[in-house]
Amino acid sequence: MMRDSEFYGHVTALAPGKVNLGLRVGPLRADGYHDVASLYYAVSLYEEVTATPREDDAITISISERSAFTSIYTKDPETGEPSKAEIPLDERNLAHQAAVLLRETLQNRDAATLSFPGAEPPSYGVDLSITKNVPIAGGMGGGSADAAATLVACSALWEAGLTKEQLAELGAQLGADVPFSILGGAAVGQGAGEELTPLLTPGELHLVIVPSSRGLSTPEVYRRLDEMRAYSSVQSDVPELDADLVRAACTSDPEMVASLMANDLQAPAVSMFGALEDMMDAGLTEGAMQGMVSGSGPTVLFLARDAQAATQLATGLQERLDVWAIPVSGPAHGARLL
Repeated sequence: MMRDSEFYGHVTALAPGKVNLGLRVGPLRADGYHDVASLYYAVSLYEEVTATPREDDAITISISERSAFTSIYTKDPETGEPSKAEIPLDERNLAHQAAVLLRETLQNRDAATLSFPGAEPPSYGVDLSITKNVPIAGGMGGGSADAAATLVACSALWEAGLTKEQLAELGAQLGADVPFSILGGAAVGQGAGEELTPLLTPGELHLVIVPSSRGLSTPEVYRRLDEMRAYSSVQSDVPELDADLVRAACTSDPEMVASLMANDLQAPAVSMFGALEDMMDAGLTEGAMQGMVSGSGPTVLFLARDAQAATQLATGLQERLDVWAIPVSGPAHGARLL
């Protein structure tokens, strides 16, 4: 029987980006990480990964011409000068790491359970083409969504027979955002973010996402938070989300969510990139219920009352500031085959 992947020659999967409607950060741990309490919320911006089989065992990455985002400007930590950062197309790319991780898992399983008399075992080589629709280095988990879509696409291509839950468990080895992008919806993340508790969220919320042409390094934003806390002698406790915020997200209550949204990384992000403050002020002037830096930034998210208000807000921001403002909704479904 011919496999779908052989019939079509490839498999394509989508995976959503995310925002953090709440993000609390604990003190610096001995291992260099921070405990966090985060309210993950998947939104309707999707990364797309197409996996095409190869005869050999190589894994290649390319960026589709249909991508909305292909590069970002970051500040050189030594010179302070802006430099253009391209998406890595080698083993530094999370999608590449995801394919390698799944391949090693399947090869170990093959070695333990199967033999291939008279035939070579599968090579698990793949060409990955990524269409990027989630801002790069924008605190929205775009790279993690690439990894999530890669796991789902390659699992289907290689007929791995793994469930979403098994793929999420595998993806957790690549970072906390990967399993969330596989599962989607809304969830509370704890620990370093890897302990996910899914939430039941009937209804939806409407937001506007404003990406930046400049990126912020997540580790540098965390370092700045530590510096600010040390300078002001602020003692940070074990992080906890506001229970009312979680309830408001579960009931899709925009007014309550607007009043309780909070991000401990917003102050350090703004201190590194002052234009974020002006952007949030402009959004409120244009009618947003609330504005906040998403994750470690520099993407800014605004909460709108409904879909129509989100569209009007996006148009107003584009006309006022000549920026790209994208209306989205959530909670979005997790990674899936197209």
